[in-house]
Amino acid sequence: MANEAIVYVIDDDEAARHSLEFLLDCAGIRVRSFVSADAFLRASPPLADACIVTDVRMPGRSGIELVEEMGRRGASIPVIVITGHADVPLAIQAMHAGVADFIEKPFDDATILTAIRKAIAQQASESASQAERQALLDRIATLSGREREVMEGLARGDANKAIAYDLGISARTVEVYRANVMLKMQANTLSDLVRMVTLARIV
Repeated sequence: MANEAIVYVIDDDEAARHSLEFLLDCAGIRVRSFVSADAFLRASPPLADACIVTDVRMPGRSGIELVEEMGRRGASIPVIVITGHADVPLAIQAMHAGVADFIEKPFDDATILTAIRKAIAQQASESASQAERQALLDRIATLSGREREVMEGLARGDANKAIAYDLGISARTVEVYRANVMLKMQANTLSDLVRMVTLARIV
């Protein structure tokens, strides 16, 4: 996980940047740093399997403003905000903006590494879920209109006869469509199919 993931450190404090770079490098985690949120946005680096660690107070865009901008852009990436000026209103603002964690300086190595590893693991899990959902949507796209109608009936828990009645076709024909649906969706059981339909509907 650590070898594939990358952490973007954004801090105008050169010593703080270098310290975090060294820590992450020693932990076997890829790292790239930026002097400001604006510099990070201009670079527009890849966000897959990534995590951001940013100071909250910097020249130009603040760490929280960066989180808000990422949200406006529809970017899904965990952000850990660090600050030497922590207070309750700032923490609440950061959490409302959607940060993954909020850490006050000075922090020890274990604290920041734990937060980063947790954020990376969460990002990897979300990426896997998105990939699975896309694969299911691709399979659904191969279904004919009638096969999709039968699948919807099965997902509702309807019996073959009930689906046949609703669609105005024979129960035997429903069985044929059902077999096609199970094959195309790569579902071994009806419960597999229901789970797939449920996951595909999650936005």
